[in-house]
Amino acid sequence: MATIPITKRGAEQLKQELHRLKTVERPAVINAIAEARAQGDLSENAEYEAAKDRQGFIEGRILEIEGKLSAAQIIDPSELDAGGRVVFGATVELEDEDSGEAVRYQIVGEDEADLKHGLINVSSPIARALIGKEEGDTAEVQAPGGVRRYEVVSVSYV
Repeated sequence: MATIPITKRGAEQLKQELHRLKTVERPAVINAIAEARAQGDLSENAEYEAAKDRQGFIEGRILEIEGKLSAAQIIDPSELDAGGRVVFGATVELEDEDSGEAVRYQIVGEDEADLKHGLINVSSPIARALIGKEEGDTAEVQAPGGVRRYEVVSVSYV
């Protein structure tokens, strides 16, 4: 099985979600199923069907998270020493060469990505274009509106 890169913060978030699913969500849905069964005829019981659907979702998500955590390669960006190169976990400040707009992104795993918070998926087009670049380099990104060019202003590992 291939390893899945994830930051230390992302692994902690997955562990917290797994704990919540096992200790809060799973018992709640088991109680909901028991209450729905107590109402009698299950063939036309919408509460029972909804609870069973919710249980299926919860159990599937638990398996998914456990699988991801077992295959995870946890990377602490603050411990990286990549010599100023853009690698997984790096925080990169960029300047759009056309507009001059400055942006800041951290390259993270799939489950952590949140563009509103500047967290981009390692497999996204912009992250793939940035990997291996250094300060002063230019990265070309194939965007829906055409090719965009970004200058790497700084690289940090926080």
